[in-house]
Amino acid sequence: MSALAWQKSSYCAQGNSCVHVAADQGSVALTESADPSGAILRASPAAWAALVRTVKETRDRG
Repeated sequence: MSALAWQKSSYCAQGNSCVHVAADQGSVALTESADPSGAILRASPAAWAALVRTVKETRDRG
């Protein structure tokens, strides 16, 4: 498996309170910035899109 190209949101503050995201051979990989070498959660692109959409809709409702 090749090294993942992790991305951190521009909305994250400095520190260890962010989720890092990377595309990985047909899935989306997520890890916690406090322990980036720890557990990696994988989701399908459809599941990731649904999560992002839900977060945005919830935020927009105030």
